[in-house]
Amino acid sequence: MKMLINVPETVVADALRGIAAAHPELTVDVENRVVARRDAPVAGKVGLVSGGGSGHEPLHAGFVGPGMLSAACPGEVFTSPVPDQMVRAAAAVDSGAGVLFVVKNYTGDVLNFEMAAELAEDEGVQVAQVVVDDDVAVSDSTFTAGRRGTGATLFVEKIAGALADEGAPLDRVAAVARQVNGASRSFGVALGAVTTPAKGSPTFDLPAGELELGIGIHGEPGRERRPMMTSGEIADFAVNAILEDLRPTRPVLALVNGMGATPLLELYGFNAEVHRVLSQRGVPVARTLVGNYVTSLDMAGCSVTLCQVDEELLRLWDAPVRTAALRWGR
Repeated sequence: MKMLINVPETVVADALRGIAAAHPELTVDVENRVVARRDAPVAGKVGLVSGGGSGHEPLHAGFVGPGMLSAACPGEVFTSPVPDQMVRAAAAVDSGAGVLFVVKNYTGDVLNFEMAAELAEDEGVQVAQVVVDDDVAVSDSTFTAGRRGTGATLFVEKIAGALADEGAPLDRVAAVARQVNGASRSFGVALGAVTTPAKGSPTFDLPAGELELGIGIHGEPGRERRPMMTSGEIADFAVNAILEDLRPTRPVLALVNGMGATPLLELYGFNAEVHRVLSQRGVPVARTLVGNYVTSLDMAGCSVTLCQVDEELLRLWDAPVRTAALRWGR
Protein backbone atom coordinates (compact mmCIF):
# COMPACT_ATOMS: atom_id res chain seq x y z
CA MET A 1 0.00 0.00 0.00
CA LYS A 2 1.24 3.50 -0.82
CA MET A 3 1.22 5.92 2.13
CA LEU A 4 2.48 9.47 2.56
CA ILE A 5 4.75 8.58 5.47
CA ASN A 6 8.42 8.17 6.32
CA VAL A 7 8.37 5.01 8.43
CA PRO A 8 5.47 3.54 10.42
CA GLU A 9 7.28 4.06 13.72
CA THR A 10 7.26 7.88 13.41
CA VAL A 11 3.81 8.47 11.92
CA VAL A 12 2.29 10.03 15.05
CA ALA A 13 5.34 12.16 15.91
CA ASP A 14 5.59 13.39 12.32
CA ALA A 15 1.92 14.36 12.33
CA LEU A 16 2.30 16.22 15.61
CA ARG A 17 5.21 18.21 14.19
CA GLY A 18 3.01 19.08 11.24
CA ILE A 19 0.19 20.21 13.52
CA ALA A 20 2.64 22.44 15.40
CA ALA A 21 3.84 24.01 12.15
CA ALA A 22 0.30 24.65 10.91
CA HIS A 23 -1.29 25.86 14.15
CA PRO A 24 0.79 28.26 16.25
CA GLU A 25 -2.28 28.85 18.41
CA LEU A 26 -1.62 25.40 19.88
CA THR A 27 1.11 24.11 22.16
CA VAL A 28 2.27 20.76 20.80
CA ASP A 29 4.48 18.61 23.00
CA VAL A 30 5.73 16.05 20.47
CA GLU A 31 7.80 14.05 22.94
CA ASN A 32 5.06 13.68 25.55
CA ARG A 33 2.25 13.72 23.00
CA VAL A 34 -0.02 16.40 24.37
CA VAL A 35 -1.75 19.08 22.26
CA ALA A 36 -3.13 22.03 24.22
CA ARG A 37 -4.53 25.50 23.76
CA ARG A 38 -1.65 27.94 23.89
CA ASP A 39 -3.61 30.14 26.31
CA ALA A 40 -4.26 27.27 28.76
CA PRO A 41 -4.98 27.28 31.60
CA VAL A 42 -7.75 29.87 31.27
CA ALA A 43 -8.60 31.44 34.62
CA GLY A 44 -11.83 30.15 36.13
CA LYS A 45 -12.50 27.75 33.26
CA VAL A 46 -13.05 24.01 33.48
CA GLY A 47 -10.49 22.21 31.34
CA LEU A 48 -11.71 19.64 28.80
CA VAL A 49 -9.31 16.82 27.96
CA SER A 50 -9.90 13.98 25.54
CA GLY A 51 -7.80 11.59 23.54
CA GLY A 52 -7.52 8.19 21.98
CA GLY A 53 -5.62 6.28 19.39
CA SER A 54 -4.36 8.21 16.38
CA GLY A 55 -5.89 7.47 13.00
CA HIS A 56 -9.25 9.13 13.69
CA GLU A 57 -8.22 12.66 12.74
CA PRO A 58 -9.33 15.35 13.14
CA LEU A 59 -10.54 13.69 16.36
CA HIS A 60 -9.13 14.71 18.90
CA ALA A 61 -6.28 17.16 18.33
CA GLY A 62 -8.23 18.90 15.59
CA PHE A 63 -10.86 19.86 18.16
CA VAL A 64 -8.53 21.68 20.56
CA GLY A 65 -9.25 25.38 20.84
CA PRO A 66 -11.71 27.99 22.12
CA GLY A 67 -15.21 26.57 22.40
CA MET A 68 -14.14 22.94 22.46
CA LEU A 69 -11.24 20.95 23.99
CA SER A 70 -8.51 22.40 26.16
CA ALA A 71 -6.13 19.55 25.37
CA ALA A 72 -5.90 16.21 23.58
CA CYS A 73 -3.70 13.15 24.05
CA PRO A 74 -2.96 11.17 20.87
CA GLY A 75 -1.91 7.56 21.29
CA GLU A 76 -0.28 5.32 18.74
CA VAL A 77 -2.48 4.36 15.79
CA PHE A 78 -5.66 2.72 17.12
CA THR A 79 -4.02 2.46 20.57
CA SER A 80 -5.01 4.27 23.75
CA PRO A 81 -2.78 7.04 25.06
CA VAL A 82 -1.10 6.27 28.36
CA PRO A 83 -2.09 7.74 31.75
CA ASP A 84 1.05 9.90 31.94
CA GLN A 85 -0.11 11.82 28.85
CA MET A 86 -3.51 12.42 30.37
CA VAL A 87 -2.08 13.59 33.68
CA ARG A 88 0.24 16.04 31.88
CA ALA A 89 -2.68 17.34 29.84
CA ALA A 90 -4.84 17.79 32.93
CA ALA A 91 -2.08 19.66 34.75
CA ALA A 92 -1.48 21.89 31.72
CA VAL A 93 -5.10 23.05 31.46
CA ASP A 94 -6.27 23.06 35.09
CA SER A 95 -6.97 26.58 36.35
CA GLY A 96 -8.25 25.34 39.68
CA ALA A 97 -11.80 24.86 38.34
CA GLY A 98 -11.25 21.18 37.58
CA VAL A 99 -10.92 19.05 34.45
CA LEU A 100 -13.42 16.93 32.55
CA PHE A 101 -12.12 13.81 30.78
CA VAL A 102 -14.16 12.90 27.68
CA VAL A 103 -13.56 9.19 27.04
CA LYS A 104 -14.72 7.03 24.14
CA ASN A 105 -15.93 3.63 25.35
CA TYR A 106 -13.01 1.44 24.38
CA THR A 107 -11.52 -0.73 27.10
CA GLY A 108 -7.97 0.67 26.92
CA ASP A 109 -9.16 4.27 26.89
CA VAL A 110 -11.51 3.76 29.82
CA LEU A 111 -8.93 2.00 31.99
CA ASN A 112 -6.17 4.50 31.24
CA PHE A 113 -8.34 7.57 31.80
CA GLU A 114 -9.58 6.10 35.10
CA MET A 115 -5.99 5.60 36.23
CA ALA A 116 -5.08 9.09 35.06
CA ALA A 117 -7.99 10.60 37.00
CA GLU A 118 -6.73 8.98 40.20
CA LEU A 119 -3.17 10.19 39.57
CA ALA A 120 -4.31 13.72 38.70
CA GLU A 121 -6.43 13.95 41.84
CA ASP A 122 -3.42 12.83 43.88
CA GLU A 123 -1.71 15.91 42.44
CA GLY A 124 -4.58 18.19 43.47
CA VAL A 125 -6.53 18.34 40.19
CA GLN A 126 -10.27 17.75 40.52
CA VAL A 127 -11.38 15.41 37.72
CA ALA A 128 -14.77 14.31 36.39
CA GLN A 129 -15.30 11.85 33.54
CA VAL A 130 -17.90 11.15 30.89
CA VAL A 131 -17.80 7.98 28.81
CA VAL A 132 -19.23 8.25 25.28
CA ASP A 133 -21.10 5.11 24.17
CA ASP A 134 -23.38 6.07 21.30
CA ASP A 135 -23.01 3.26 18.73
CA VAL A 136 -26.24 1.29 18.32
CA ALA A 137 -24.78 -1.30 15.94
CA VAL A 138 -23.63 -3.79 18.57
CA SER A 139 -23.85 -4.03 22.36
CA ASP A 140 -20.34 -5.49 22.81
CA SER A 141 -17.41 -5.62 20.43
CA THR A 142 -13.77 -6.56 20.01
CA PHE A 143 -12.58 -3.49 21.90
CA THR A 144 -15.46 -2.71 24.27
CA ALA A 145 -17.77 -3.81 27.01
CA GLY A 146 -21.03 -2.15 26.05
CA ARG A 147 -21.55 0.22 23.18
CA ARG A 148 -18.65 1.78 21.29
CA GLY A 149 -17.94 5.49 21.45
CA THR A 150 -18.03 7.10 17.99
CA GLY A 151 -19.48 10.24 16.38
CA ALA A 152 -21.27 11.55 19.49
CA THR A 153 -17.81 12.37 20.85
CA LEU A 154 -17.84 15.45 18.62
CA PHE A 155 -21.22 16.57 19.99
CA VAL A 156 -20.08 16.05 23.58
CA GLU A 157 -16.81 17.93 23.10
CA LYS A 158 -18.44 20.84 21.27
CA ILE A 159 -21.41 21.37 23.58
CA ALA A 160 -19.52 20.77 26.84
CA GLY A 161 -16.68 22.92 25.53
CA ALA A 162 -19.03 25.82 24.90
CA LEU A 163 -20.47 25.54 28.40
CA ALA A 164 -17.00 25.41 29.95
CA ASP A 165 -16.04 28.56 28.03
CA GLU A 166 -18.99 30.30 29.65
CA GLY A 167 -17.49 29.59 33.07
CA ALA A 168 -19.88 26.86 34.23
CA PRO A 169 -18.65 24.73 37.14
CA LEU A 170 -17.28 21.23 36.66
CA ASP A 171 -20.37 19.38 37.88
CA ARG A 172 -22.57 21.30 35.44
CA VAL A 173 -20.21 20.76 32.48
CA ALA A 174 -20.02 17.05 33.28
CA ALA A 175 -23.80 16.77 33.61
CA VAL A 176 -24.40 18.40 30.23
CA ALA A 177 -21.74 16.19 28.62
CA ARG A 178 -23.57 13.13 29.96
CA GLN A 179 -26.88 14.56 28.77
CA VAL A 180 -25.52 14.94 25.24
CA ASN A 181 -24.15 11.41 25.24
CA GLY A 182 -27.47 10.04 26.47
CA ALA A 183 -29.32 11.91 23.71
CA SER A 184 -27.00 10.68 20.92
CA ARG A 185 -26.89 7.54 18.79
CA SER A 186 -24.65 6.50 15.86
CA PHE A 187 -24.41 3.85 13.15
CA GLY A 188 -21.47 3.25 10.80
CA VAL A 189 -21.00 1.51 7.46
CA ALA A 190 -17.79 0.31 5.78
CA LEU A 191 -17.45 0.10 2.01
CA GLY A 192 -13.75 -0.75 2.17
CA ALA A 193 -11.30 -1.98 4.80
CA VAL A 194 -8.83 0.16 6.73
CA THR A 195 -5.05 -0.09 6.30
CA THR A 196 -2.77 0.78 9.23
CA PRO A 197 0.80 2.01 8.65
CA ALA A 198 2.23 -0.81 10.74
CA LYS A 199 0.44 -3.57 8.82
CA GLY A 200 0.57 -1.98 5.37
CA SER A 201 -2.38 -4.01 4.13
CA PRO A 202 -6.12 -4.11 4.87
CA THR A 203 -6.86 -5.15 8.45
CA PHE A 204 -9.92 -7.17 7.49
CA ASP A 205 -11.30 -8.79 4.36
CA LEU A 206 -14.21 -7.04 2.68
CA PRO A 207 -14.74 -8.55 -0.76
CA ALA A 208 -15.58 -6.42 -3.78
CA GLY A 209 -19.29 -5.88 -4.09
CA GLU A 210 -19.97 -6.19 -0.34
CA LEU A 211 -20.31 -3.78 2.58
CA GLU A 212 -20.30 -4.11 6.36
CA LEU A 213 -23.24 -2.64 8.28
CA GLY A 214 -22.48 -1.40 11.79
CA ILE A 215 -18.70 -1.23 11.53
CA GLY A 216 -16.57 0.30 14.30
CA ILE A 217 -13.95 3.02 13.84
CA HIS A 218 -11.12 0.48 14.19
CA GLY A 219 -12.57 -1.90 11.64
CA GLU A 220 -14.45 -3.98 14.20
CA PRO A 221 -17.17 -6.15 12.68
CA GLY A 222 -20.72 -4.90 12.65
CA ARG A 223 -24.20 -6.36 12.52
CA GLU A 224 -23.98 -8.04 9.15
CA ARG A 225 -22.33 -8.12 5.74
CA ARG A 226 -24.45 -7.60 2.64
CA PRO A 227 -24.10 -7.11 -1.10
CA MET A 228 -23.47 -3.46 -1.97
CA MET A 229 -26.48 -1.21 -1.42
CA THR A 230 -27.45 2.18 -2.83
CA SER A 231 -26.95 5.36 -0.82
CA GLY A 232 -30.69 5.50 -0.17
CA GLU A 233 -30.81 1.90 1.03
CA ILE A 234 -27.88 2.47 3.39
CA ALA A 235 -29.54 5.61 4.78
CA ASP A 236 -32.78 3.67 5.35
CA PHE A 237 -30.93 0.97 7.28
CA ALA A 238 -28.65 3.26 9.32
CA VAL A 239 -31.17 5.94 10.27
CA ASN A 240 -33.90 3.46 11.12
CA ALA A 241 -31.47 1.52 13.33
CA ILE A 242 -30.75 4.77 15.22
CA LEU A 243 -34.39 5.82 15.49
CA GLU A 244 -35.44 2.41 16.80
CA ASP A 245 -33.18 3.10 19.77
CA LEU A 246 -33.27 6.90 20.17
CA ARG A 247 -36.98 7.60 19.48
CA PRO A 248 -36.54 11.40 19.44
CA THR A 249 -39.38 13.72 20.43
CA ARG A 250 -37.44 16.91 19.70
CA PRO A 251 -35.28 18.17 16.81
CA VAL A 252 -31.90 16.55 16.25
CA LEU A 253 -28.39 17.52 15.33
CA ALA A 254 -27.25 15.36 12.42
CA LEU A 255 -23.64 14.41 11.72
CA VAL A 256 -22.97 12.69 8.40
CA ASN A 257 -19.40 11.63 8.89
CA GLY A 258 -16.87 10.23 6.43
CA MET A 259 -14.62 7.41 7.60
CA GLY A 260 -11.56 8.83 5.82
CA ALA A 261 -11.69 7.79 2.17
CA THR A 262 -15.20 8.79 1.14
CA PRO A 263 -15.39 11.89 -1.09
CA LEU A 264 -17.53 14.82 -0.04
CA LEU A 265 -19.55 14.42 -3.24
CA GLU A 266 -20.74 11.06 -1.93
CA LEU A 267 -21.21 12.29 1.64
CA TYR A 268 -23.44 15.15 0.55
CA GLY A 269 -25.49 12.78 -1.59
CA PHE A 270 -25.79 10.46 1.38
CA ASN A 271 -26.80 13.41 3.56
CA ALA A 272 -29.71 14.07 1.22
CA GLU A 273 -30.87 10.48 1.78
CA VAL A 274 -30.46 10.79 5.56
CA HIS A 275 -32.64 13.91 5.52
CA ARG A 276 -35.20 12.07 3.38
CA VAL A 277 -35.51 9.27 5.92
CA LEU A 278 -35.73 11.68 8.85
CA SER A 279 -38.43 13.67 7.07
CA GLN A 280 -40.39 10.49 6.35
CA ARG A 281 -40.13 9.54 10.03
CA GLY A 282 -41.24 13.02 11.15
CA VAL A 283 -37.95 13.96 12.80
CA PRO A 284 -37.01 17.64 12.37
CA VAL A 285 -33.32 18.44 11.86
CA ALA A 286 -32.04 21.51 13.69
CA ARG A 287 -28.47 21.51 12.35
CA THR A 288 -26.40 19.33 10.00
CA LEU A 289 -22.66 18.77 9.81
CA VAL A 290 -21.16 16.87 6.86
CA GLY A 291 -17.52 15.86 6.47
CA ASN A 292 -14.64 13.76 7.78
CA TYR A 293 -14.55 14.30 11.55
CA VAL A 294 -14.31 10.90 13.27
CA THR A 295 -12.37 8.82 10.79
CA SER A 296 -10.62 5.48 10.49
CA LEU A 297 -7.49 6.26 8.44
CA ASP A 298 -8.31 5.30 4.84
CA MET A 299 -11.52 3.37 5.43
CA ALA A 300 -14.19 3.94 2.80
CA GLY A 301 -17.56 4.40 4.39
CA CYS A 302 -19.61 6.71 6.57
CA SER A 303 -21.49 7.03 9.82
CA VAL A 304 -24.60 8.85 10.96
CA THR A 305 -24.94 10.40 14.41
CA LEU A 306 -28.13 12.00 15.70
CA CYS A 307 -28.40 14.00 18.92
CA GLN A 308 -31.77 15.09 20.29
CA VAL A 309 -31.49 18.70 21.46
CA ASP A 310 -33.44 21.24 23.46
CA GLU A 311 -33.03 25.02 23.18
CA GLU A 312 -30.09 25.10 25.59
CA LEU A 313 -28.12 22.34 23.85
CA LEU A 314 -28.77 23.96 20.48
CA ARG A 315 -27.57 27.32 21.83
CA LEU A 316 -24.35 25.70 23.03
CA TRP A 317 -23.90 23.93 19.69
CA ASP A 318 -24.23 27.27 17.90
CA ALA A 319 -21.81 29.02 20.26
CA PRO A 320 -18.51 30.20 18.71
CA VAL A 321 -15.79 27.61 18.23
CA ARG A 322 -12.30 27.99 16.81
CA THR A 323 -10.29 24.81 16.33
CA ALA A 324 -8.25 23.37 13.48
CA ALA A 325 -11.18 21.29 12.23
CA LEU A 326 -14.31 23.04 13.48
CA ARG A 327 -14.89 26.78 13.53
CA TRP A 328 -17.81 29.15 13.34
CA GLY A 329 -19.12 32.28 15.04
CA ARG A 330 -15.82 34.17 15.15
